[in-house]
Amino acid sequence: VARDSEDVLRIERTLAARQAPLARFDALLHPWVAFGVMPLFALVNSGVEIGGLSPERIGGGVVVGTAVALVAGKLAGIFAFTAAAVKLGLAPIPGGAGWAKLLGVSAVAGIGFTVALFIAGLAFADQPALLDEAKLGILVGSLAAGVVGAIVLRATPVVR
Repeated sequence: VARDSEDVLRIERTLAARQAPLARFDALLHPWVAFGVMPLFALVNSGVEIGGLSPERIGGGVVVGTAVALVAGKLAGIFAFTAAAVKLGLAPIPGGAGWAKLLGVSAVAGIGFTVALFIAGLAFADQPALLDEAKLGILVGSLAAGVVGAIVLRATPVVR
């Protein structure tokens, strides 16, 4: 009976260590999709004609303003209002995380791509040159927000 129990446990451990073919396929493709296909999809669907932007326009007010607004504005707004809700006792920090994790998640929220493109389209509907600048700012800001958020989240310990 003891030998049977050991065999059953060995079989269970072996089965647990194996992955289903779909899970293996997903794990294999994930880096390619997350770091290649999705960014390329975002760039193509944004409609930005990078070749038509001069260096002066790339560093222009609309590009820089849009990028800074996505990074700093979202981070400050989400962090401040969540902190206020926590301090007023209206809500706990989500998931029991610490303030540093909240800061990182607030930064990641700057990856607001779809709505930002929609609003830029409304704001600059009759000014295609400025619309292209806003779209580039959205791409740059979203990338910067993701990088800043990832750095903060990686640098802070997980609270259990």
